[in-house]
Amino acid sequence: MIIFWIMAGGLIALALWFILPPLLRRETPTDAPDQDSLNLAVFEQRLKELEDDRTATLIDEQSYLAARHDLERELLYDVDETKSQTTPHPASAASRWLLAIVLATAVPASAVLLYLDIGSPEIIDQIELGPNQVAENENGAEAQSAASLEELVDRLEKRLKQEPENLDGWLMLGRTYFATDQFDKGLDAFEKAYSLAPDEIPVMLAYAEALAAASPTKSLAGKPAELIQAALEQDPQDPTARWLNGMIDFQNNRFQEAADAWQKILDTLEPGSEEAKNLGQMVTEARNRAGQTTTSATAQTPATQPTTSEKTPAQETSATTAASLKVKVSLDPTIAAQAAPEDTVFVFARATQGPPMPLAAQRIQVKDLPADVTLDDSQAMSPALKLSSASQVNVGARVSKSGNATPQPGDLQGISGPVAVGETSKVSVVIDSVRP
Repeated sequence: MIIFWIMAGGLIALALWFILPPLLRRETPTDAPDQDSLNLAVFEQRLKELEDDRTATLIDEQSYLAARHDLERELLYDVDETKSQTTPHPASAASRWLLAIVLATAVPASAVLLYLDIGSPEIIDQIELGPNQVAENENGAEAQSAASLEELVDRLEKRLKQEPENLDGWLMLGRTYFATDQFDKGLDAFEKAYSLAPDEIPVMLAYAEALAAASPTKSLAGKPAELIQAALEQDPQDPTARWLNGMIDFQNNRFQEAADAWQKILDTLEPGSEEAKNLGQMVTEARNRAGQTTTSATAQTPATQPTTSEKTPAQETSATTAASLKVKVSLDPTIAAQAAPEDTVFVFARATQGPPMPLAAQRIQVKDLPADVTLDDSQAMSPALKLSSASQVNVGARVSKSGNATPQPGDLQGISGPVAVGETSKVSVVIDSVRP
């Protein structure tokens, strides 16, 4: 920062060097002598002409004297006028100095004020910081983001107390709760939105997803399936309803039906988009499982046929190495006293975009911390939603005093991300905050 201001001061001084010297330079009356000589030459010329006229008797003596008197008077007037114009005014020098002082003060002041108003002084500090300090600032920004999310929740809750019929407000509050792992509160918000608009497809589907995400099994069976079917009856082409209906098929081991339903949606997406890539992976997974089921039914004997839920060693290895993340989990010493050694710690990875349910999760205890954990597809909570189905995830860890997978107020937590799936370096997660 000091170097920057020294350079800025140098540039301001250079600008003043161009402005002030010409303003303060003393003016010399160089034009007056030349004007006097010219006036005298004109007088002599015209006087000679008068004398020639008198010699030639073109004018009499009286006319000659009168004309000469006029010429002398004009010469005197011209000389006096020239002197008055070339004599420096006593106040002009003071005015120049006053103006110079004003400029010398105003130019630097206006430059500094303008920079502070439209410039970016914080960039200078970031340039001077080392890589470690920049990383610390980024972590601080994440903490501020979490704080701003909690502030958003508070504002929404206060607003909805005043406007309980605000449908969009309840939907936004539900999504925000799910984004902060407050599934119970999120479910209540979606239930309120559904009570306000039970026939609107987006509301029905959001409520169905919330019911499934908040349940221990993450299943769409029961009320969620009824809501999805009702949405399809209203609009058979709704892509979200069709996707969820395919998920129902997948969860019920109807893999070919799920693949066919998702493929129809995939055909409508922009090739190469993130949505198309994710859905394409799900279609491939469903087809692979459909093929395994068919093969096992036709080419294997009952004695050697594995069930659809079992995997061969080769398949297990493939699933583990296809997508995995190595995570280093630790507990911040400043809040370590709030956790008991036997408290459960959930380590999880959740897609940055998509359903709120974890793509992979592992359970350890506080007494194991710090611990190295590997998350992979074998720990998926749903066959269709695995770590390999996402390109980026947020990796987190939460200390649950109740041992319940559903987050509760008072739980200790930490989040790191977004992280690319397949990241080879170890992801560090520090449990350093308390859920409100």
